[in-house]
Amino acid sequence: MTRDNFFGRENYLALLTKRINDLKDGYRQNIAIIGDELVGKTSIIFKLLDSYYDSKIIILYIETRIESPGSFAKRFIGILLFNFMVNSGERLKEDLDFLIQKSSKYIPRAVEKIKAILEAVEKRKKNYIFIDLFSLPEIIYQESGKRCVVILDEFLQLESIGIKNLYREWSKLLMVQKNTLYIITSSRKFKTKAILSKNLSLLFGNFELVTIEPFDIKESCGYLQERLKDANLNAGLKNFMVHFTGGHPFYLEIISNAVLQSEQCELADILEKLLFLSTGILNQRFSSYLKLFLDAPHGNDYISIMHQVANGHNRIKDIAHILHKTQKELLSKTNHLLELDVLARSGDFLKINDRVFGFWLRFVYHEKIHSLTFDSKNQKAIFRDRIESMIQEFLKNSNISFKDRLTELLRLFEDDIIQIEKKKLRLSHFREIKPLSFNSQSIKEGLIGRSRDSLWILAFKNDTWTEEDITTFSRECKKYRHKLQRKIIISLHDLDANTRLRALDEKILMWNVDSLNQILDLFSKPRVIPSFLEQKASL
Repeated sequence: MTRDNFFGRENYLALLTKRINDLKDGYRQNIAIIGDELVGKTSIIFKLLDSYYDSKIIILYIETRIESPGSFAKRFIGILLFNFMVNSGERLKEDLDFLIQKSSKYIPRAVEKIKAILEAVEKRKKNYIFIDLFSLPEIIYQESGKRCVVILDEFLQLESIGIKNLYREWSKLLMVQKNTLYIITSSRKFKTKAILSKNLSLLFGNFELVTIEPFDIKESCGYLQERLKDANLNAGLKNFMVHFTGGHPFYLEIISNAVLQSEQCELADILEKLLFLSTGILNQRFSSYLKLFLDAPHGNDYISIMHQVANGHNRIKDIAHILHKTQKELLSKTNHLLELDVLARSGDFLKINDRVFGFWLRFVYHEKIHSLTFDSKNQKAIFRDRIESMIQEFLKNSNISFKDRLTELLRLFEDDIIQIEKKKLRLSHFREIKPLSFNSQSIKEGLIGRSRDSLWILAFKNDTWTEEDITTFSRECKKYRHKLQRKIIISLHDLDANTRLRALDEKILMWNVDSLNQILDLFSKPRVIPSFLEQKASL
């Protein structure tokens, strides 16, 4: 999302603000923010920069990029000094020599250190530049009492500067810098987690990991309600946009803009222009991204794996069978795609991280490269049919009862393992699935599934679960004597802390709408968008 079109994300802003305020009180907790590209990490940082001010806090925002050590050093110093002087009453210029001169009367020791760093830069001595640069905030604190917040956007680009033993040297500083808070961001989730767990796992100064997720259903519906309040688009199609984009802010914004610019508001037309036409912004984006693999060794193998996963063949054993390869042959290439965050793993299942890219792979790229006629008009017609079929399938499923949707999903389980809310779960293959009625005023509906070695008892309700509901559900489950019993409640609302604790005590799994949709995704089924959530978001 753009800087001027910020929506939601108050929870992330509140966390960052709290950590900065904690720094003022002498408690420092570094933060690593990870999330998919364009999910809104930088937007959150910009909102923080726009909204936070404290004369005793210096905030440095540095967009890391491929550059020389000298260029990085000058940028770092310039941003540091400018933000140090910003409330000095001096009339400032974005000129390094000017900033050094003006700062010298306030922080002479820091300026002396800066001059030594710049002299080393001129002599192309780079090995100690990083540690000297990152020592400056502590020197400034000693001289001025001002603490520093150093924000490194896409921090992995620091590796390209060519600093020897980058993380080892940085970790030494992190251990002792009590008055400098680091906030780092990265779109490379897999690699960042590895670095944090191996290179920057410290006794003191460790990083709190914050994952920026796409909008949840309520946020997505609220965003579309606000953005498209003047557009002639019905609620069903807005819900389809939530399902199609997975709540990714970038795609919601792109498609919303196209809807607002369209006279007819024909969603199929809009997606055709964005995804199929060579001039479409998303078609160009995905084509450029895929070219990175086409130009790499074994590129076709990587693309074949991606296409199979996008097409719903998302278990290694299925992909191996279709591509006529052994699972061992596929493993290294699959792991590479996981490391690049193209794929994500949930137990035995793989999924494309980017839902819209997965759709493009399936319905645009694959059709074009396998076309025998090179007839773009025919390809366009096929694409259009598939878009419209996909929309109609979603709308049709939206009218099916929640109980029937859940029953259909349970019938697809084949003893595979998934990971949901950081817990592994085997999806038992059921020999019997039946509706279940509870002897309760508040819990009306549920399902019971019997497999060869386990019994699943599921309950769901439209309104909020309470502690009393949990107690009632647990009591009902005790009527069944099966030793391996899986108790699950599905909540369409957030649970309060006491209700969650009660459910944990009773060993009850809690699934919300997002949890359920994660499982539906793995089986290529349309997501559930509860209509009352959309209505509440529009209030």
